[in-house]
Amino acid sequence: MGLIKKRNELDVNVRLKMLIYGQPGMGKTTLALSAPKPLLLDADGGINRVDYDFIKDTVQVEKYEDVLDLLNNEDLSDYETIVVDTGGKLLDLMADYIIKQYPKMAKRNGSLTLEGFGQRKREFSALLKLIDTKKKNVVFVAHRQTEKNGEATRYVPLFGGSNYDSLATELDLIGYLVADDRKRTITFDPTSESEGKNTCNMPSVVELPNLKDAKGHVCKENNFLEVSVFKAYRDRLIERSAEGESYKKLIDQIYLDIDVIDTVEAANNFKDNVATGYDHIGNSLAMARQRFMDRVAKLGYIYNKEKKVYEEPEQPAAE
Repeated sequence: MGLIKKRNELDVNVRLKMLIYGQPGMGKTTLALSAPKPLLLDADGGINRVDYDFIKDTVQVEKYEDVLDLLNNEDLSDYETIVVDTGGKLLDLMADYIIKQYPKMAKRNGSLTLEGFGQRKREFSALLKLIDTKKKNVVFVAHRQTEKNGEATRYVPLFGGSNYDSLATELDLIGYLVADDRKRTITFDPTSESEGKNTCNMPSVVELPNLKDAKGHVCKENNFLEVSVFKAYRDRLIERSAEGESYKKLIDQIYLDIDVIDTVEAANNFKDNVATGYDHIGNSLAMARQRFMDRVAKLGYIYNKEKKVYEEPEQPAAE
C-alpha cells in the first residue's frame, strides 16, 4: 500500500493527553480523577483540597526524579491514567532537574535560559512518550492566569509560561472549567476568553454533573471523564480502526481478483461488476479502477468505446 495512507488506513492511538484548567475551587482535581483508573501525581498539595469521598491513589511528588522513578520502576498495571496536579508545578520541578544536569541552562536568578526552555520542551515530550509506552492516558491539572490585551481579558493555563504553545501541541484536549453556583461547565473549543483544544470532536461546552446533593451526600459516581470523554473518544477511534481493517481486507481481495485476470472475458466481467460486486469503503472503488486499468494495460487489451468492451489487440497481418 506504500507509505501514504488514506484516512481509513491510519493506525489509531486510543490513549488521551489532556489539560484541565480553571481558577481555584472549581473541582479541577476531582474532575481529573474521574478519568479511567487514575493515579494522582500530586506535585502541588492538591490532594489536600480533594473531597475525601473522591480521593484516589496518590504519589506525593517532591522532585521530578520521583516521576521518572515511578514510571520506570513501579508496577502501574492497576492504573490507566496518570493525573498530574499541577502541570505548572511539575514543569517547575522539571526545570530544577534540567538545571542540575545542565547548570549553564540557568540564569543568575535561577530561571531557565532560552536554551533551557528548549530542553524542557524536549523533556516534556520525552515524558509523554514514556507515559505512552506504559499505555497510560495523562491528564494535567493547571491553575488559570489572566492575560490583558487592552480592554480584553483572557484566561489561560498557568502551564509553561512563554513555552505554553509548544507544550500544548503535544495535547489532544484542553478544557477550561468554570462554575456558576452549583452549575459547572467545561469548554473545549478555544474562545475569545479562554484557551481550548478539541481534536477529539467533543461538544464545545459540556455541563458537569454534581457529585453531591444539597445535603452533602454522594449522589453520583465520579466518572465523567471516563464515560463522557475517554470512552466516547475510544469508541470513535475503535470504530474507525475497525473500518480501516475492513478497508484493508477489501483492497486485498480486490487486488487479488484483478491480478488473476488473464482473458478479455474476465476483464469485461470485472469492469461490469466492480461497482456493485463489492461493499466499497471510502476510496476503494477508485483504487480498484486504477489497479484494473494498470492490469489491462499490462495485458495489452484495447478498449472499444463503441461496444464498451475490452478486446484483444489486433494481430498484424501475416506477410
